[in-house]
Amino acid sequence: MKKTIVLGVTGGIAAFKAAQLTSNLIKKGYDVEVIMTKNATEFITPLTFESLTRHNVMIDTFEKVADRSVKHISIAKRADAFILVPATANVIAKIVHGLADDMLTTTFLAAKCKKVICPAMNTNMYENPITQQNLQLCRQYGYHVIEPDSGYLACGDTGQGKLADLHTIEQYIDSLFQDHALLKGKRVLVTAGPTQEALDPVRFISNHSSGKMGYSIAQAAYDMGAEVTLISGPVNLSSIDGVTMIHVTSAKEMMEAVKQEYATQDFIIKAAAVSDYRAETISQEKRKKQADTIQLTFVKNEDILAYLGQHKKPSQVLCGFAMETNHVVTFAKEKMKRKQCDILIANNLRQEGAGFQHDTNVVTMLYEDVEETLPLMKKYTLGQEILKKMVYLQEKKKG
Repeated sequence: MKKTIVLGVTGGIAAFKAAQLTSNLIKKGYDVEVIMTKNATEFITPLTFESLTRHNVMIDTFEKVADRSVKHISIAKRADAFILVPATANVIAKIVHGLADDMLTTTFLAAKCKKVICPAMNTNMYENPITQQNLQLCRQYGYHVIEPDSGYLACGDTGQGKLADLHTIEQYIDSLFQDHALLKGKRVLVTAGPTQEALDPVRFISNHSSGKMGYSIAQAAYDMGAEVTLISGPVNLSSIDGVTMIHVTSAKEMMEAVKQEYATQDFIIKAAAVSDYRAETISQEKRKKQADTIQLTFVKNEDILAYLGQHKKPSQVLCGFAMETNHVVTFAKEKMKRKQCDILIANNLRQEGAGFQHDTNVVTMLYEDVEETLPLMKKYTLGQEILKKMVYLQEKKKG
């Protein structure tokens, strides 16, 4: 049965991109109903969407309809998904606080379907703490937020606020109608973020990991029905609702947490960037600046991925990560074999859109004798792909 997408178009310069998205969704077989705010009609005409969808565009809550139905209620009931593209700061503020003063917000409030928010606005507006708090409320209410891209904006500024790539939005819409019970009954353990190894009460050594990859995998696993445990090093990311969070600081603490949790898991994804070494001795007082040089002795931390490879059960599937700066696949294959991973995700720190801090990644998945190179994609989407492959590998193990 054809799925109905209600596309809410608000008054931002990115409104013109909603027309291309509408066309793309129709080509994929979706039935698209468009609701526009009055401000949106200043950027693009309703006729454009009516020509694409063969449906009247809804703007006025009190517009009379031939069948005397309450239009916003009937549309809300038919909707399989409600997508706001673009979502302005104003409309985001309205929907999270239950304000329903036009056709779009009224229908959004009445709809019980899956809801996706695609923000697009000036960088300063997007980064404003009020907007960020409103987006966090969206997530708490179960709405999915597709983060905007960074780049040159229509206002002339450069920064985050550009509507996410349409392909990314389409991929997520497609995923809404996939089997979200794929991981039902499964337990997934994810490690994420950096570790910090203390030198004294003030200083530590660490790395540039943001934790975004691991957090994205954990969110994807939860959305796919799994019971998820996330062991996280120090990051500037919000905890994930519904996911068991274990916060650690050092590699030793992460190792201890993994040992406590791994035995009962179906899938283990070690996405954390764990420090290989720690200081042999930690000064109890702040080290004072004295000589021009300083010598410290470091000792190797226990290898978490190697431990898991040695101790995993036959039915468990273990995924590791390898970030390299050269000979990526060669080094990754060697790591995969040495640490007994079932699947290993390799990426190049120097490749555009990949590596630390980014919302996207470009990877090669290694499993069995396969090298599968994936295109640039959001880390959440990549998380879905990794988990699907792990399901496949587990089914093969079980015969």
